[in-house]
Amino acid sequence: MDKIDKRVFATLFFSLFATVTGVGIVVPLLPVYAHDLGASGLYIGLIFGAFSLSRTVFLPYFGRRSDRQGRKPFIVAGLLAYAVISVAFIFSKSVEMLIFIRLVQGVASAMIMPVVQAYVGDITPPRKEGFVMGLFNISVFMGLSLGPLVGGAINDRFSLAAAFGCMGALALVGFLGSLVFLPPTRTERVLSRGEPPAAWRALLADREIAGLAVFRFSYAACIGVIWGFLPVFADGEFSLSGSAIGVLVMMGVLVSGVLQTPLGLLADRMNRRLMAAVGGLIVVYAVASFAWSTGFWDLFRSSLMFGVGGGVSMVSIMAMAVDKGNSVKAMGSVMALMTMAHSAGMLGGSFLAGLMMDMFHLRLAFSIGAGIMLLGVGLFAVLQSSHRSAKSISIS
Repeated sequence: MDKIDKRVFATLFFSLFATVTGVGIVVPLLPVYAHDLGASGLYIGLIFGAFSLSRTVFLPYFGRRSDRQGRKPFIVAGLLAYAVISVAFIFSKSVEMLIFIRLVQGVASAMIMPVVQAYVGDITPPRKEGFVMGLFNISVFMGLSLGPLVGGAINDRFSLAAAFGCMGALALVGFLGSLVFLPPTRTERVLSRGEPPAAWRALLADREIAGLAVFRFSYAACIGVIWGFLPVFADGEFSLSGSAIGVLVMMGVLVSGVLQTPLGLLADRMNRRLMAAVGGLIVVYAVASFAWSTGFWDLFRSSLMFGVGGGVSMVSIMAMAVDKGNSVKAMGSVMALMTMAHSAGMLGGSFLAGLMMDMFHLRLAFSIGAGIMLLGVGLFAVLQSSHRSAKSISIS
């Protein structure tokens, strides 16, 4: 396979973009909606945690099932579920119902994210993993950037119900596009290969996969710290406006998104392990520098550097994950593990940052995040090198 199927790629690109944008539209509005329904701080936390919990539980199941039964059925079902969930949000009248809806939304997300990424990995030509995954990752970064802006504008101009409706419309278009433009399941490469995927035991014991998952966990922990507590830090320490805080939070996402394609090309020509480690060290410096900030421009530079480090490292990590998924004949399972590591990192990072804020000082949360990333880079290097050593020994 020398060329990528552009129609399939475009369909998958839009499907993931629609999903991420739709979530971005409503997630910033959910706390207000829940509060209007009488939710306490604990219940608001449960509403957000329910999504991550159910997604993490079901990620390995759907990733594995897609390796055995094909990608299209899960992508189509997940997008349709998102559209239905949007209507359920509009008619929800209790906090308990919101928690239940978010649990179901997490299951739908588990059907989409790793399976779409696995499908892209299936159609990626050899030695072009960095470029293709970098190009595809733009769908995520665009969605994360545009979603909150679009959601706020729709809510201000129309209503919260209109914002939920917009999420549903995007998911519905993605559903119809996937249903029509993705080839029949029986023609997918994962099924035409005719070989069973590697066993879970082998995947979990693979040091290279472990290194990739550790790196992804560490990077996501830093995201959890920044997204969860940078607004509190900027407001409490420097009394920055809401728009200024929004610029800071979105800067890292925007920069990473812009860099995806050129860095993907670079990842296909350079040592990906080295590139990931360098990017990880940039992330370490960026997150630590938040704690040293004295004003908006210091925070701006830190956010900018975080975006650069994330762009350099994650395009390499995802290219390596695609290469690994192909080699073990279990692309869906590998992508599910990567997404699980991301979800766990987001939860762990925000939880530790909250403890630092309550017990010590919020600035320490950023130092803890930098320490987690530094440890992650170190473990990644050790696991990758030990994997190569074990491989060379077995060959000899």
